[in-house]
Amino acid sequence: MTVVVATENFEVYHGVVNELRDRGVTFTTVEPGDSLPDGATVLIRAEGDDTIDTDEIEVQNVETVVAVPDNPRRAVDEALARLRGGEGRTIVGIDPGTRPGIAVLSGDMVVAAFHVPLSDVAETVRREVEDAVDPVVRIGDGARLQGGQLIRELEEVPVELVDETGTTPYLGTGARGMGDVLAAVNIARLEGERVEGRDVEPTAGELQVIQNKSRERADDNREIDEELARRVAAGDLTLEEAMDEHRQE
Repeated sequence: MTVVVATENFEVYHGVVNELRDRGVTFTTVEPGDSLPDGATVLIRAEGDDTIDTDEIEVQNVETVVAVPDNPRRAVDEALARLRGGEGRTIVGIDPGTRPGIAVLSGDMVVAAFHVPLSDVAETVRREVEDAVDPVVRIGDGARLQGGQLIRELEEVPVELVDETGTTPYLGTGARGMGDVLAAVNIARLEGERVEGRDVEPTAGELQVIQNKSRERADDNREIDEELARRVAAGDLTLEEAMDEHRQE
């Protein structure tokens, strides 16, 4: 099974080839107009290219992936998913928390992983599902407040809430810090319940955590009151907005 790159587009060629090399993928390049090699499985080309005879593609049963200059990784993800026989659906798993783990799957294959602050998650996910066909985001149900916030922020994307029991693996020597990302991979592979939102009644302990954070960030060591903390927990205010409102009281 072989990935073949054949394009007249200089940017697409170098972007795709670099992505394939970074991932250790065996591939072949051919000049525009050349025949496909035996064993070709997936052809990557640029939009507008007409470098390979379509009859030859059909006879050899080669699948075609179209790459764009500003996102070669997307084409490589799709090509590798097809190479392995996957359906190629984009699934994003999230292990929520203050610094969530994110795993992006194309079919059954993990194509990207992130470990970012909570404030960066929604933008990261939107970028990964952009232009994807029928994507789904699966969020673990463990960190209730953070998970609820992400569901609200990702209202334009189909979201499933997943029972994350048992998704965090045992971490051996040298694997410290990988738990959230590996849990996100497991979450992505579990079907959940489709949700439009998640109403969470914060506990006294959760509210106190928010209040403690406000005190730690305040120059005058003041903490927001319980009502403002409740609005932060509900996603009506950011912590910074709640702190500004508290200073004006």
